[in-house]
Parts: sequence; C-alpha cells; structure tokens
Amino acid sequence: MKVVLGVSGGIAAYKACELLRLFTESGHEVRVVPTRDALRFVGEPTWAALSGHPVTAEVWDDVHEVPHVRIGQAADLVVVAPATADVLARAAHGLAGDLLTNTLLTARCPVVFAPAMHTEMWQHPATLANVATLRERGSIVIDPAVGRLTGADTGPGRLPDPAEIFQICLRVLRGRPRDLAGRKVVVSAGGTREAIDPVRFIGNRSSGLQGYALARTAAARGAEVTLVAANVALPDPAGATVVRVESTTELREAVLTASGGADVVVMAAAVADFRPATRHESKIKKSDGEPEPIHLVKNPDILAELGERRPSHPQVIVGFAAETDDVIANGRDKLRRKGCDLLVVNQVGPGLAFGTPDNAATVLVADGDPVEVPRGPKEDVADAVWDLVAARLT
Repeated sequence: MKVVLGVSGGIAAYKACELLRLFTESGHEVRVVPTRDALRFVGEPTWAALSGHPVTAEVWDDVHEVPHVRIGQAADLVVVAPATADVLARAAHGLAGDLLTNTLLTARCPVVFAPAMHTEMWQHPATLANVATLRERGSIVIDPAVGRLTGADTGPGRLPDPAEIFQICLRVLRGRPRDLAGRKVVVSAGGTREAIDPVRFIGNRSSGLQGYALARTAAARGAEVTLVAANVALPDPAGATVVRVESTTELREAVLTASGGADVVVMAAAVADFRPATRHESKIKKSDGEPEPIHLVKNPDILAELGERRPSHPQVIVGFAAETDDVIANGRDKLRRKGCDLLVVNQVGPGLAFGTPDNAATVLVADGDPVEVPRGPKEDVADAVWDLVAARLT
C-alpha cells in the first residue's frame, strides 16, 4: 500500500518519525510530505533517510513529475500527523499553497488527520467548524489526546500515541466502512476492583484489550468515542475520550453519565458482581489472628439498568458475557434478563479471552439468529460487533 504521511509545523512533528517507522516496517511504501514549517522541527534528510524517498515541501521541485498531482493520485491513504490548526483550516477551505495541501486536494483515497495544538486552538470555534467540515466530506479527524502540551500547559490537544494512530490507519487501509460517522458511542473496558482494605481488593483477570479494540475500531469507523476504562494499563486509543475508574460504583456513574446522549453503549468491561460489605480503613494484619470472613453484597447491575433507562432516542445496547461452561445457554439467559440488543458471549479460561490478543465469540441477537465470530485478532471481533450495531442503527 502507498501511504502519504503529511507532517505540519508543530512540536509533535518529531513523533511522526515513529509513525513513519511503523508504516515502513509493516511493508508500506511511504512518501513524506512536510510543510515548510515542519522542516523547522525535523529536517529533510531525516524524512528522506527513514522513508527512502526524496522529500520536499515545494510544488516547484521535480516539476516534470507533476508531484502536486501525482502524489495524491497514487496514494492509498493520506495521513496528516501532526495536523495543526493552520493545516486543518487550509484543508477545509481547499487552499493549495504548498505540496501537502495540493496533495490533499488531489487525493481520492481515505484521509486521516491527527490534530495536535494547544487546547485553546483546538477548542476555538473556527477550528471546530473546520473539523466539522472535513468530517462532513468524509475525512477522519481523530480527536487529540489529553495530556502535557508545550511548556507547562496540559489539556486536550496532544498528539495521540503514534502506535494508536497507526492502528486506526490500518483499519482504514483494510477498507472498513465509516458507517459510525456522526454517532456517539460509549464503551466500557477492563475490570473493576472492589476494595477490601487500602491494599487488597476483589478483582478479575480482564486486561481491557477487547474493550480498547472496540473503542479503536469505532473511532476508525467515524464514531465519537467515550471509553470508560477500569484499571487498564494500555495506551489511550487514538480518537477516544478516556474516563478512568476503579470500582463498579464509579464505572456505573461514568457510564450512565456518558450514555444519556449516546447512540450505542457497549459494556465490554468485566464488572464485579459483588463487593465487600465493609471496607477496612487500615491494612488487615496477619498478627491479628485469623481474619474475619468477608461478607459480600451485590453490586448494581449496570447492563440491566441501561436497558431499563433507555433514552427517548433509539439506542443500541451491547453486553458481554464471559462464561466457563454452558456458554450459549447462560448467554441466552443473560440476554433475556438484561434487556440488551446484542450479547457477545465468549468462553474464558487458561489462554482464552482474558489477556490474549485474539478472541472468538458468539453474538446473540435479541430479535434474530446468533452470529458466530471465528477466532482472530480482537480488532476483528470488534469490527464484527460494529457491523451488527451499524445494521441496527440504519
């Protein structure tokens, strides 16, 4: 596949070197097209050495090859990372003052923008309008991450992790549809923890990999994603707003808050069914003799509550069921009790589901036949779920 990597003039330009490496090492042919300002941050020799192609920001270099037209025409994907407010504005208004903006005008392939700028610039009405225009035309504009910016500033505007941008680009290159464009989705991921004392907790083995795959693939398909992450040690998926929680009570509050205006809610997190009735304020010591029994009480049933509290607008609710035996029978019973539209059922155990890069599942459908998803990368399982969701949304 031929990829054009556009780089605009922000301090995050150095991170694009890592994105370039990920593309080239996975076998893609990459042509880097920087802006003039980008070359102030990372020089032409660096881009040329890493890509194996000549690099220029000017339309007047190698005119006989007509680069301002040919580069965009030949591309399978154009990704601009970082995309500054200036480049977003010029792209939205069809300006063509350098090689990158000419390339954007001539490209007929998918285009991905990964913005990076100060918070005030990202939140300015002009930038928001330009982003909306680009999205309406079919471009994928990844929401920036929240974190440390230039100097002491912190907030939304940070370039997402290059590896996460790369994952979205891979989904786009594989031809996944943008059938979630304009949709708001909420995904929960990870496993909740219920404190016994300040040191110990009751938890589960969920790594969050499947929930993060769901968030990542939803963003690649154009959705506005809120990811509620319970005790997950993974990089934030590019394009997702991440809300971090620990306990089931915290997860419930975050999901219910985010789900009010959502088109889809996917409860992929492994939620603890029970919690200790009493939380010890200090660590339980061995010297205290035999510990007292831990009395458990039920946690709120978030998935069932979502089914009961459906908003007035249509909303698709997807649940997950991790089972060790009687997988389908238990799944059907859960689908009936929870009131969700789809229930993704998978068997768990040693080397299955939890913490593995792959998964297999059966998706039970409230008003249709079950769908078998063969074992494969968790992103493929996620895409299979979104295919079913998108069909219900339309």
